[in-house]
Amino acid sequence: MAVAFTDREKRDIAKVLVETAEELFATQGLKKTSLEELVGPARIAKGSFYAFFDSKEALYLEVMLRRAPQIATRFTGMLERPVDEEGLVTVMHAIADVLVADPFYRRLLSHPDELDTVTRRVGREQIARISPHLLTPLVEYLAAGQRDGAVVDDIAPEVLVDVIRAAGLIVMHRDRFATDYRQVLDATIRSLARGMLR
Repeated sequence: MAVAFTDREKRDIAKVLVETAEELFATQGLKKTSLEELVGPARIAKGSFYAFFDSKEALYLEVMLRRAPQIATRFTGMLERPVDEEGLVTVMHAIADVLVADPFYRRLLSHPDELDTVTRRVGREQIARISPHLLTPLVEYLAAGQRDGAVVDDIAPEVLVDVIRAAGLIVMHRDRFATDYRQVLDATIRSLARGMLR
């Protein structure tokens, strides 16, 4: 017989599921996180999980949606800076700092297969709900720089966003640079910023 939860219990259980998932997905990933591990802290049966989420992938999406505005606040204020070398450098450093500080989004960058799995399960239109928080402001910032004549206009702003994301690879592999990590990151970001400008 299915357990009937009160509205308050539903809210509390959903909150615990999302918080537990955020930690487990960041540390061990989607595949290695079991349903048992997710429902344990919420003190519900495995079957009751589906009263809250259709799948682990739907829960993963919920974590992404919850985290996106928090992550965005770390760098969107930087997008008010002028679109010049220093402005681009500041924005790229803010994005790099997010990757250093946020294990969930760092894992997304280092394990793109997980995002592919979630996308296949929940659909691209659901994943697109994250863009207004993270991608759209950055695309608009770069497009404004192109309209003002500061940023090269022969490369689409969306491609320039991917160029910026490439700097994240240095963050992901910072252990390979040892004590030179910060210098390599700074030089890469500065070079990318200069390359994007007219």
